Amino acid sequence: MSGDRTSGVYWWTKNVILGPATEVLFRPWVKGLKNIPATGGAILASNHLSVSDSVFLPIKVPRPVVFLAKIEYFQGTGVKGWATRAFMRMTNQLPMDRSGGRASAHSLSSGEEALREGRLLGIYPEGTRSPDGRLYKGKIGVARLALSAQVPVIPVAMIGTDKVQPIGRKLPRVRRVGMIIGEPLDFSAYYDRASDRQVQRQVTDEIMYAIMRLSGQEYADMYGATFKRQLDDAASAHPRREPRWKRLLRKLSRYRSKSYN
Repeated sequence: MSGDRTSGVYWWTKNVILGPATEVLFRPWVKGLKNIPATGGAILASNHLSVSDSVFLPIKVPRPVVFLAKIEYFQGTGVKGWATRAFMRMTNQLPMDRSGGRASAHSLSSGEEALREGRLLGIYPEGTRSPDGRLYKGKIGVARLALSAQVPVIPVAMIGTDKVQPIGRKLPRVRRVGMIIGEPLDFSAYYDRASDRQVQRQVTDEIMYAIMRLSGQEYADMYGATFKRQLDDAASAHPRREPRWKRLLRKLSRYRSKSYN
């Protein structure tokens, strides 16, 4: 096992660039750091409230953390796309294809390789950021990784990051955030049934229950991506009416145009 190998870029980003600035601006607090093993592979399974979750948690964890991040972050174009890809790589994040099938399986294999090397792997079982602060049903990929790599799962609750950088906000607000790290979950009793989908579902549900107990979030028994699609469909069916003041300005603009002609 190569263990916690890390690049100089990651160390510099964490300890010189992001770390000091984060400590001063956001004063992150953490409970339960003792629950993270000093060595060996383990999964940090966290709720997902904000894109900044993948910054705050590694800052406070002494060991390097590799995160599975959605592949879209690595596919942007132009200067913004280049900057996003560079940031993802500097913060130790691996592209995760969430489309399902072989593509998702290949992405998970990268995570499994990191675990077998004795590294810490951060993953968001919900598969997407919560659109409303609730905790959504977990996808079984986290269980497949834990059972196939035979590593413990450490539940994590991010607190307040949705207030710092909610969905759609580019720059974070300056306010305090927190993290609660729970005791490791041991699923060794299921290792001999790692490919059983019922077992994978049961393990995933146990992980989500542990996260819910730490975070205090309301649980929604549906996938977050499904709820987001429902919101999009509702918005398409009932498009938001243009504010009255905008309609008046548009009419006034047309009136002036006709007057000048």
